[in-house]
Amino acid sequence: MKRYADLVADALQRVREIMPWDLAERLAQQAPPLVLDVREPAEFTQARIAGAVNVPRGLLESACDWGYDETLPELAGARERPVVVVCRSGLRSVLAADVMQQMGFADVVSLKTGVRGWNDFEQPLVDGSGRPVDTDTAEPLLAARVRAEQLRPR
Repeated sequence: MKRYADLVADALQRVREIMPWDLAERLAQQAPPLVLDVREPAEFTQARIAGAVNVPRGLLESACDWGYDETLPELAGARERPVVVVCRSGLRSVLAADVMQQMGFADVVSLKTGVRGWNDFEQPLVDGSGRPVDTDTAEPLLAARVRAEQLRPR
């Protein structure tokens, strides 16, 4: 039986990752990549990379393809465009990038360390209204919140 960490490790054999400073460089280029945030809408609204589009991981496949209620034209039409997939910590994004590669996306990478690492690198984040989110304000929003009952029993 595979666990979540096993699925991520398996996907990492096929998915390239970039670091926050790599993304900052790419976003400064004349033709920046599409930044796809696969977190849940509530997470996305709290703090996100400016210009990112949000497709929750659970809707990814149908959002990437034409002809579905969830189709996001900007994403479905980006099969040849560079895409950087992000999430909170860089794990969901690896799985999402793996699926996107299987669906024919030619240039998709995952942001290692996720939005949390982007914030640690002191790069700008915005909230749901587009207002800047201070680095210190974003930190607790992006922190892991594993409760005791969510840990493996001993």
